[in-house]
Amino acid sequence: MSYKVFARKWRPLNFAQVVGQEHVVRVLVNGLENDRLHHAYLFTGTRGVGKTTIARVLAKALNCPHVVNAEPCGKCETCLDVDHGCYPDLIEVDAASRTGVDDTRDLLENVQYYPSRGKYKVYLIDEVHMFSKSSFNALLKTLEEPPDHVKFLLATTDPQKMPVTVLSRCLQFNLKRFMPSQIEGQFKLILESEGITYQSQATELLARAADGSMRDGLSLLDQAIVHGNGELNEADVIDLLGSVAREPVLDLLNALLTKDGATVLDCIGTLDEFAPDYAQVLQSLLSYLHQIAVCQIAGLENTDKSLQSLAEALSKEDVQLYYQIALMGQKDLPLAPTPKLGFEMVLLRMLAFLPADRAARASVPISQAVNQTTTSSTRKAPAKLVIPEKKTLERVAPIEVKLAAKPSVVSEPKKPAKENIVWHELVQELSLDPVTLQLANNSTLVRLDQNECELMLVSGHVSLNKNSEQNLQQALSDHYGRKLALKLIEGTKDTVTPNSIANDKAADRQRLAEEEVLNSPTVKKIMDVFGAEIIEGSIKPIGE
Repeated sequence: MSYKVFARKWRPLNFAQVVGQEHVVRVLVNGLENDRLHHAYLFTGTRGVGKTTIARVLAKALNCPHVVNAEPCGKCETCLDVDHGCYPDLIEVDAASRTGVDDTRDLLENVQYYPSRGKYKVYLIDEVHMFSKSSFNALLKTLEEPPDHVKFLLATTDPQKMPVTVLSRCLQFNLKRFMPSQIEGQFKLILESEGITYQSQATELLARAADGSMRDGLSLLDQAIVHGNGELNEADVIDLLGSVAREPVLDLLNALLTKDGATVLDCIGTLDEFAPDYAQVLQSLLSYLHQIAVCQIAGLENTDKSLQSLAEALSKEDVQLYYQIALMGQKDLPLAPTPKLGFEMVLLRMLAFLPADRAARASVPISQAVNQTTTSSTRKAPAKLVIPEKKTLERVAPIEVKLAAKPSVVSEPKKPAKENIVWHELVQELSLDPVTLQLANNSTLVRLDQNECELMLVSGHVSLNKNSEQNLQQALSDHYGRKLALKLIEGTKDTVTPNSIANDKAADRQRLAEEEVLNSPTVKKIMDVFGAEIIEGSIKPIGE
């Protein structure tokens, strides 16, 4: 018997065998069990994710006479004929080779006739986006109102090329790309079932190379087994894919740990003896840096020991810096004179942009460096808002509230707000809506204690919207992390508010601009010679 490739031999024959597309399978199974079947299904997704496979399983489930819990039995004549591609009531069409309108008309000519053996006549159209506009128009009416005995199963990798009139008549399912772990799991199941010895590092490399496609992954698996003469090991896969072994990349990371450029260049020179693809080396470097960062943050126990030691030796800041530089270096690599020079510059850039204090600690033992970092972090006091001296705030004085100017309104003087709170700066941090922001900008802070925040409104401005008061109260409570009650009192026309501060600054800018123009020798000379006059209001500060 001729050899059958894994992509065909291990193709799912029922819904239970489908991997990674549970969101699609659940809907189809529920529809079959409850007899809520649509007349047209559209399966979309990248190549090798199971669009045609799921469509064939659905075609079997629709016509299998021994369906159990929406699963085709797989043993009856109907199921076997569908698996072998000779079932008369399943009409499979490759739209890429039948794009003309005449082909579509011939296809639909027998739609009105009942199926010869099964319950439904199923039309499976693959790569349906390749149909011409005329073909879609010919299909449209039948797709909208097909006979009860007809089901359409459409598959495409590019639904954007399909008319919206067709899309709106189909129940659409978007199949996901496979995760490397899902592909690797399927690899191991197949290899163990086939009795083939393998190394986990080899299956991991192949799963990443599959790039989300199970079919591509199984084809690579076939190729790798032949390359390894019936076995699957890391060295053969590396040779097949043209990638670099794990150890040289880890050696690069250890060289970066020394913070010594000469050591890094020597390591790259050793790596160059293997004539690697430096773009793939950079990809591997990014992958290991990601694993190290995850180990540092999440502390996963199943991380490789060599990566764990690197995670302990490298600081979190260095790992993030290296990752970002390597990520940006991918774009620069094709522009370099040679790939090796481009790769060297990426790694030298990692050392060049390393902060000086961390570079100086390169020779310090790891445990000592950790202790120093911990000690220095404990010394740092939390950042506090520093208020400038009173001399710089005499004109605006945003936090000084003098209530004695209007004793008739306030019977006793209020305590000023805490000195480390500048109201007009605080307002900018609260992310208020426009109405609430207007209320805040026309008030100033009088008092803030544990349970209450008291604001003074400028005379003539009243709050007409209770929602804005509630929004401001909520914003202040969220900012300070405790529930605060908001109290509003009336102030004078001279009350210093964020609006008055902004107006004063604008007036100062206008005054300085006018003085600069009027004192300009050139302007004075023009006015003297030509008798010119400056039009009032024509002078505007730069940027306004």
